[in-house]
Amino acid sequence: MYDLIIIGGGPAGITAGIYAARKKLNTMLISKDFAGQAGNAFWVENYIGFKEIRGLELMKKFKEHLEKFEIDIAEFEEVEEIKKVKEIKKTNSIRDKSLNGESGFFEVRTDEEKYSAKAVIIASGGNPKQIGVPGEKEFLGKGVSYCVTCDETMVEGKIAAVIGGGNVGLEAGLELAGFCSKVYVLEFAPKVTGDEILQQAIESNKKINIIANADVKEIRGDDFVKEIVYEDRKSKKIIRIAVDGIFIEIGAAPSVDFAGNLVELNKAGEIKINPRTCATKTGGLFAAGDAADIRDKQIVIACGEGAKAALSVYEYLKKLK
Repeated sequence: MYDLIIIGGGPAGITAGIYAARKKLNTMLISKDFAGQAGNAFWVENYIGFKEIRGLELMKKFKEHLEKFEIDIAEFEEVEEIKKVKEIKKTNSIRDKSLNGESGFFEVRTDEEKYSAKAVIIASGGNPKQIGVPGEKEFLGKGVSYCVTCDETMVEGKIAAVIGGGNVGLEAGLELAGFCSKVYVLEFAPKVTGDEILQQAIESNKKINIIANADVKEIRGDDFVKEIVYEDRKSKKIIRIAVDGIFIEIGAAPSVDFAGNLVELNKAGEIKINPRTCATKTGGLFAAGDAADIRDKQIVIACGEGAKAALSVYEYLKKLK
């Protein structure tokens, strides 16, 4: 029986692990990888202490820091279900449920094993959102990708398209410009919505062509992607662009299905938490990072939320003694 199980190996989960270990909690961290969305970032320029660092390198440093502490790690395992064993008390306040010393423990089942703990932190981040057009699923791994860092070499010296004009999409476009002969960035809205500094970098890069008001309709090819088809939302014309690879970068949806009715979700599918303690509606169950209903999805914020959740778990467990 662990004191704490942490689900997720991103910034929130790793920080929670470090804080839990420092509090001498018997902790297990379960993660299918130690990259996540942060690891997919080409350059990170807004994490304190690093003027500029690649996302994968930053996550490597996070993991190395974690491994300095006594903590069990189940890597390459994916959580499928969480259960709360024993009855819990009813209360109408999320805040009341955060540290009320309720009895019971949790069973966490993965695709390989089953673990138990007195408390759980969900820091599972999110999964890439899909656009839901013909050809998207058919050409996944055959020119369609949700991870530039993973698959950029497949379009080296070729033409690529990025779907999405937010921060993630613009970062992807800039990264691909270092590999490709040409990059199209397609945005559904009348203009891209990423940060000004990213927009300026995109505009100054001659390899990148922004296409706004683009409603993607289909992805076509034979054995591999050949073209992307979109409708110009202003002219209503159907336009085809020959491309060698397509990267879908429209954000992520929280990965929390395994929590079932132990949590309450908002309209975006994020876990509702007490912002002071990271507590969910179930005593002993906490959430942090992009899986929770925090306003801004940033690495530094996820780290802070992970620390907060671990400290709340420590207080919760003291009340169980």
